[in-house]
Amino acid sequence: MIIWQHIATKLQENKAVYILTVIENLGSSPGRKGFKMMVAQDGFIFGSIGGGVMEFSLVEEAKQLLLDKKTSIFIKKQVHRGNIENGSGMICSGEQTVAFHYLDKNDLSQIKDIIHCINNGKKGTLSFTQNSFSFSNKLVENQFNYQIYTLENWFFEEQIGFKETLYIVGGGHVGVAVSELLAKLGFYIVVIDNRENLNTLENNNFAHKKLVINYHEINNYIDEGSSSYIAIMTNKYTDDKLVLSKLLRKKHHFIGVLGSKAKLKTMWEVLIAEGFTLEELSKVNAPIGLPIKSETTQEIAVSIAAQIIKYKNSKN
Repeated sequence: MIIWQHIATKLQENKAVYILTVIENLGSSPGRKGFKMMVAQDGFIFGSIGGGVMEFSLVEEAKQLLLDKKTSIFIKKQVHRGNIENGSGMICSGEQTVAFHYLDKNDLSQIKDIIHCINNGKKGTLSFTQNSFSFSNKLVENQFNYQIYTLENWFFEEQIGFKETLYIVGGGHVGVAVSELLAKLGFYIVVIDNRENLNTLENNNFAHKKLVINYHEINNYIDEGSSSYIAIMTNKYTDDKLVLSKLLRKKHHFIGVLGSKAKLKTMWEVLIAEGFTLEELSKVNAPIGLPIKSETTQEIAVSIAAQIIKYKNSKN
């Protein structure tokens, strides 16, 4: 998201930009499909396509293109096997192909459309070819769709927008800390509470959406699916149990509950008495978070964020 905001700022200042995008990667390449980097006419740089000498070389090339006022669209293959043809200078054994796209003030409306899409929690498709750079509201089936026939004949499509949504049920201090970390990691953050005028919820500037609801209706506010993550951390045991009971038989990629082992043991006993099975409860991450002996609010948030990232990356 931030890279698009930086690009928009430079284009509004009438400064041209090259955006470098990894459109293919093989093996141990440091850059992965979708990695992006911008190089602006005034020397401003943001993002990464893998780092190292390879990235430095391509950035210098983009700088020279801007200096020469060249408005090129092309791709370059980088082979990370030392001093060979198309070699990047790196020795990590992978390969990656990077697309160069020149953008100027005429592309500003497309960049604004991307930002509007992301800000509103929606998705669209960014399309590159050797002749074009475009964004539309159509959706591709997979996150990436591409084909490289030759260096002069290729296309790349990428689904733009938040790919995962984290629902934090409980707008207290831990919820704020988790919101901050996972928002920075690219999640769309929805914080839900049942308390009106809750200071920590009102002042949570990291959440994209904040809701005050009746927890009995929680399942009406949380989407099912493989991109749905849930962290339950309300201010009392009865609400934790209520929310979990409403969501336990729904389909989500991740669900976890904050609390002590003693509290959760009691909760499990009550839920089993209410008809839930051990198999159903085994899908719940409780206590939520990786066991790193976290003590402070921030440490708890780190343990939760790490566990959620582990689950997210297990899909890939």
